[in-house]
Amino acid sequence: MTYVLRENDENGPILQETTKENPFVCIFGMHQLLPKFEENLMGKEPGDHYAFHLTPEEGYGERDEAYVMDLDKSMFMKNDVLMDMVKVGAQLMMQTSDGRPIMGLVREIGDKHVKMDFNHDMAGKHLHFSGEILDVRESTDEDFAPGGCSGCGGDCGDGGCEGCGGGCN
Repeated sequence: MTYVLRENDENGPILQETTKENPFVCIFGMHQLLPKFEENLMGKEPGDHYAFHLTPEEGYGERDEAYVMDLDKSMFMKNDVLMDMVKVGAQLMMQTSDGRPIMGLVREIGDKHVKMDFNHDMAGKHLHFSGEILDVRESTDEDFAPGGCSGCGGDCGDGGCEGCGGGCN
């Protein structure tokens, strides 16, 4: 499918966009998509156009200041030097205490701490999706084969499953 994701409404700034040449490919029913996103597209056929709005609660939730943390700067040091990748505005893949990967945004770098924001970058935003369904088909075993994206179709070639929450093998 193609889509244009805008903040607030159909006239808001573009947050993401896919095209017919580089469509968003997904597999429904795998719990990889926002439930209301999937619900709004259910039953659509190739050639159908769509437009719908998701509230923050239906999207990525409200921003939560509890997810903004001051972490000890030593976590980001190597040989007593701050790692090159640690810059204000950089997104860093980190791990929770139970080993789950989590993306964080560097907000500030202080003398002793690095302020990290673990809110989803679209948390708190009203989202407006519009686009066109390009193809609909049943999933195949190949869709779940090693090297593909388990659950989202096929954006792993760029090193990640864009928009589907992970699952790359």
